[in-house]
Amino acid sequence: MKKILKVSLLVLIAFIGVIGLFSVVTGKTYLFRAIYYNFSGIDDYKIFENRAVESTDEQAWIVASPEESLIAPDSLIQQLEELKTVACVVIKDGKLVYENYWDGYSDSSLSGSFSVAKSIVSLLIGAAIKDGAIGSVEDSVVLYLPELPTELAAMRIKDLLTMSSGSDFQESYSNPISITSEMYYGNDLLKTAFQIKKEAAPGTLHRYKSGDTQLLGFIVERATGETLSAYASKKLWKPLGAKHSALWSLDKKGGHEKAYCCFNTNARDFARIGQMMLDSGRWNGTAIIERDYYSASITPCNLTDEEGKQCNYYGYQWWIHPKYPEVFYARGILGQYIIVIPSTKTVIVRLGHKRSSVKVDGVPTEVTSLIHWGLANK
Repeated sequence: MKKILKVSLLVLIAFIGVIGLFSVVTGKTYLFRAIYYNFSGIDDYKIFENRAVESTDEQAWIVASPEESLIAPDSLIQQLEELKTVACVVIKDGKLVYENYWDGYSDSSLSGSFSVAKSIVSLLIGAAIKDGAIGSVEDSVVLYLPELPTELAAMRIKDLLTMSSGSDFQESYSNPISITSEMYYGNDLLKTAFQIKKEAAPGTLHRYKSGDTQLLGFIVERATGETLSAYASKKLWKPLGAKHSALWSLDKKGGHEKAYCCFNTNARDFARIGQMMLDSGRWNGTAIIERDYYSASITPCNLTDEEGKQCNYYGYQWWIHPKYPEVFYARGILGQYIIVIPSTKTVIVRLGHKRSSVKVDGVPTEVTSLIHWGLANK
């Protein structure tokens, strides 16, 4: 037994030594953190530095009367619980009509957004265009990011928004030495995000890439002269009357926001994003983004995707349901959703630890279940 323990200890020491040497030689010093934490979770903001997205005066949701409130079907509750849901909130006709929490979470509990943040960054691009800080989606990216590799000089902001940058960024979550893992666990987003080369002509091929959104985040910073969190506070969180300040995770203390992920808030405040989009990019009659940008955001880009099919499911960092094209939604890898159903004036937010591995038409099954519920309550 002692011999086995000794051998195991030596193997562990050797493994740590190899990882340490590899990280020093390659400059991938984030590897220990990536291996230690292994898989991402909705509470990862606790392991990162964060910057506050400040709120001011809350604009409280109107709580529906018992007669107006919704009841979730037992089958839907079962599905949500199997997928380790922590929050589900429904806004209909501007009123809070359903709210449920699990696993000790509440209406003030923070949860990571993962790629829901991509939709938020798209809104900030739209706000910067409305402000005049950015000319248009046709602007060349090198106007704002001159350090971009010259072979990608033809890339437009629109190409980043539609995930058609033409870069060779590889979306990989399980590989600790991938560029995706380096952006998540590393401490130099600016350096990492520019480790890209040309793979295709910009604006010709849709391929999902978190790196595209990170570049959009840098464009917002450069164009506005503000951090992403400060601009989000000014253009979204304060105007929308969020109850709680959000947190946006950074690559290091005083560093850059992880634009492609890691916006942390609660279900009720996430719902404000959906309500604003339900109202065509307006809040209480005031435009947050221009109408044409709003329309383009939720219109399929219809580019060819990497499977050779027409992309009828993605706009400007917002997903569209192919079977219900009026329905659009923000989507995170662990089942974070802000679903907007215009015909029934409904917004559904779901947060949790897991999403279904089964997709139909590219859509996780629980998304379609939530949409069916929302459509049934007219």
